[in-house]
Amino acid sequence: MVVGALRRGSGHGGGGFRCSSRLLAQSLRRFASSLVVAEHEGGFVKPSSLSALAAAEAIAKESKISVLLGGSGPALHKAADHAASSHPLVSEVLVADSEALAHPLAEPWAELIHSVQQKGGYSHVIASSTSFGKNLLPRAAALLDVSPVTDVTAIKEPRVFVRPIYAGNALCTVKYTGEDPCMMSIRSTSFSPTTEAMSETKVAPITQVDLSFLSEGTIGKSTWVNLTSQDTERPDLANARVVVTGGRGLKSAANFKLLEQLAENLGAAVGASRAAVDAGYVPNDLQVGQTGKIVAPELYMAFGVSGAIQHLAGMRDSKVIVAVNKDADAPIFQVADYGLVADLFEVLDELLKKIPDKK
Repeated sequence: MVVGALRRGSGHGGGGFRCSSRLLAQSLRRFASSLVVAEHEGGFVKPSSLSALAAAEAIAKESKISVLLGGSGPALHKAADHAASSHPLVSEVLVADSEALAHPLAEPWAELIHSVQQKGGYSHVIASSTSFGKNLLPRAAALLDVSPVTDVTAIKEPRVFVRPIYAGNALCTVKYTGEDPCMMSIRSTSFSPTTEAMSETKVAPITQVDLSFLSEGTIGKSTWVNLTSQDTERPDLANARVVVTGGRGLKSAANFKLLEQLAENLGAAVGASRAAVDAGYVPNDLQVGQTGKIVAPELYMAFGVSGAIQHLAGMRDSKVIVAVNKDADAPIFQVADYGLVADLFEVLDELLKKIPDKK
């Protein structure tokens, strides 16, 4: 509406109404409202979704943010309470309580986003670049007839974003020129969740979403089968403070046990390169890289990882990178803060001797 008025404005002398990009950005910020599609687990909003809230704040400090949660059962409502006090700018928590939304299937979730957007008229719809966000965002964008902007790492203006291209070797600044809403996925490692303490008076209201639009035809043909996960006390790979990663240099799944022991001693998560996953050493949910998980821990330790472009794209934002490889020309050393050219098995043996078991 503001853009249309500026274009139609009649200036003196036929010059017309000209708007600078700064004025346009200020106008967009003034009318910005964001819908954050959040994930939750165990009654709490996931850290990746808290980063999405930080991205919404970066769009406009004074904007209103609505958080959308879906699922069923007590954990959903506990997560809603958490979301209501998770950020000072959260103005409303929308809860969609249905068994159809208990699992991250794109069909019902896309219909949910479409319905909420139609009623709320948000300027931005934001999700994290997790498997959850990557699964539902394109389908929801198709229903709304807009093009999503993916893997955003920085927000310059309400519709101007920075995202990586060429496997993270270059950064591209893009401007969204389509109709509302501007749909985007963000890399959670690029946006730090707020640490501001919330007062009890700032708790946002919780509203139930009307789900009358859901039907057998709406839900689609996909069905949830099961979830296979490993039972481990180690921290989640995507959110761990320390990550220990192994590559093809470990040579076997049995040797990966050494890496897992080091991770337990450090209280770290275990990661792997694509080569190690393809070789069958570890399951693919441990893969770090462009086609795996994006991590940015305080400490990233790579053993026997050559440092292919696809792998570097997933970990180059780590605060401190330590690489151990017997090949002095391995690309991993170009991004490492500390590099050791040595036999990784000798190094692992020494580390296991000198770093005591946390138990």
